[in-house]
Parts: sequence; C-alpha cells; structure tokens
Amino acid sequence: MTETTVAEVMAELAELEDPKTREVNKKHGDDHGVNLSKLRALAKRLKTQQELACQLWKTDETAARLLAILICRPKAFERDELDVMLREARTPKVHDWLVNYVVKKNPHSEELRLAWSADPDPVVASAGWALTTERVMKKPEGLDLAGLLDVIEAEMKGAPDRLQWAMNECLGHIGIEHAEHRARAIDIGERLEVLKDYPTSPGCTSPFAPIWIKEMVRRQHDK
Repeated sequence: MTETTVAEVMAELAELEDPKTREVNKKHGDDHGVNLSKLRALAKRLKTQQELACQLWKTDETAARLLAILICRPKAFERDELDVMLREARTPKVHDWLVNYVVKKNPHSEELRLAWSADPDPVVASAGWALTTERVMKKPEGLDLAGLLDVIEAEMKGAPDRLQWAMNECLGHIGIEHAEHRARAIDIGERLEVLKDYPTSPGCTSPFAPIWIKEMVRRQHDK
C-alpha cells in the first residue's frame, strides 16, 4: 500500500471494528474495538509512513493513533511534539505504546524523562517513571537509585492509580536488577502494601513488589 490516504485507512479500521473487542477494551479504559493482532497486520502492510502517521494521530481516534505509533519513525519527532502527543494521549493503551514504542527510541527521551517525572499531572508523571524504569533496567549509570527509593517510599502509597502503578514498576525493577538495594525495595513494598491484593491470574506473578522481586530473582538464579 503506497500513498495510502487517511480516509482509506480509517475505512479499513472501521471494517475491523468488533463490538465484543470494544467491550473488553472499555474495561481497561480504551475506546476502540480493533483486535490488536489485526491492527499490527495492517501496520505491517502499510510499513513506515511518517506523514500518514502524523495525519492519523490528528484524527483523535484511538485505533488510528495506535496504528500511527506502529508506522511512524520514532526518531523523527521533536521534543515538544512528543510532549504535546503525550498530553493528548487520552487512553492507557495509546499512552503506553507512545512511551514504549516511540519515546524510548527518540533522542530526546532523557530530557523528557526528567521533565515528565516532575510534572504535576500524574498521568504525565507516570510516563517519566516508565522512562526511569527503562534506565533502571538498561542504563542505570548516573541514576540515584537510593533517591528514587526515597521518593517511592514517600509518595507511592497516595499516588493516583496510573502513577502508582508506574512507581511500583520502578520499585520492583530496582529490587530485581540491583542486589544492593533489594532488601530496602522489598521492605518498602511490605510496609506500603501497594497492590498487595491485586487480582492475579493463575500462572502469573503478582505485581505486589515483595512477591514480584523474590520470584524474578529466583528465576534468574534458576537459569
């Protein structure tokens, strides 16, 4: 598909719309009914088209924005463009994909991490914490891990849901990846009890930090 128009793509997305999928997504705060496997197949066919991606983003339609994220060139966006896009990303899935598939691959990611982490909007701040977790896992040099634990200890318990989840992920990965901070990370998790009662499917690991950290460390040792 070359020189595909926005109208053609929107028509194809409309054909992929499924009421049952929409109902399932609605429970997670996402307002679209397109099966993600089919969405990825469409993206694979379209290949990378930055201009089309920008036009699809402007539609403000969730499925179109998810497709835009899959066909864009992550390194092509300027810092301020990504800042605006994150604030426009209304739904959890668009927010998560934008951070994971675009911002993490963009040269401005560290600058945005610092700015977003300090943002008063908790949803924006959650993106900053997601980028911090990426550094905890892959590039911890220069990070003040003890300082991050201080902030998590003081603020995670009372944080709004999406920010709390992002901070908990950071807590978990500090404990998993950095043995010298593991005991403190587990202790913070046990005292705050964040996500302690989170429903977990059989075979899945609880997101409650002490359980999660110990299980992942056990798996690493078993390899």
